[in-house]
Amino acid sequence: MGLDSSADFDLFIQKLKVKTGLNLELYKRPQMERRLNSLRINKGFRSFAEFYNALCQTSGLFLELIDKLTINVTEFYRNAERWDVLSSKVLPELLARTSRLKVWSAACSTGEEPYTLALTLGRFLNLTDISICATDLDQVVLEKARRGRYTQESVKAVPRDRLDTYFRLEQGQYVVREELKKCIKFYQHNLLADKYESGYDLITCRNVMIYFTEEAKEQIFIKFHEALKPGGYLFVGAAEQIMSPSKYGFVSTDTFFYKKL
Repeated sequence: MGLDSSADFDLFIQKLKVKTGLNLELYKRPQMERRLNSLRINKGFRSFAEFYNALCQTSGLFLELIDKLTINVTEFYRNAERWDVLSSKVLPELLARTSRLKVWSAACSTGEEPYTLALTLGRFLNLTDISICATDLDQVVLEKARRGRYTQESVKAVPRDRLDTYFRLEQGQYVVREELKKCIKFYQHNLLADKYESGYDLITCRNVMIYFTEEAKEQIFIKFHEALKPGGYLFVGAAEQIMSPSKYGFVSTDTFFYKKL
């Protein structure tokens, strides 16, 4: 690899952690190193030392690095049958206890998932009673989520009545209406480093942990458990399935759903 030695990359990881708090040691190294090496070469840097110096001087380059670490592949009502379980089983149980649910969409990407949550909750509650916190590490995708503009392909799974009510067609794109946008607050959050709020009734985190080491996953499951109320639910994707949920204080109630004991 020439100048791009293992030691060069190790030093890059250490410096980046000190400078930004981003700990790349908690990401699976082969995937992460391959992605960042590709970015480094495409930008014309001979080594990670040169790359790091440039990162310190150019904020836009750091945003590109964050974007390279994540694959923001998502869609409305992804795994539709799982959303049916949320509607038919989980939400009725939660709403039997309280009508003011505290909901967190973690690693929300470009917003399809929290908007799907709002649409789903809108079957049970007035929009003014819905409050969803949606977070992601990547500021670029968060800005896209705030704009709420989606292609026809992106919204193909949205039920027709929901689409007609909560979206408007504008220059070939479907734009989320303001009344639905007001249900969601988007924030930057690092699942691996930042503090978690508590008192959540429902947390969704789907298809992001594929990038993390087993140690990092364990830390996140523990933090999710602490963030939930007793009886609260964690709704995950295939990459987040928990092999021994009781280890973290959860019980599996359905595929991809874990209830805090």
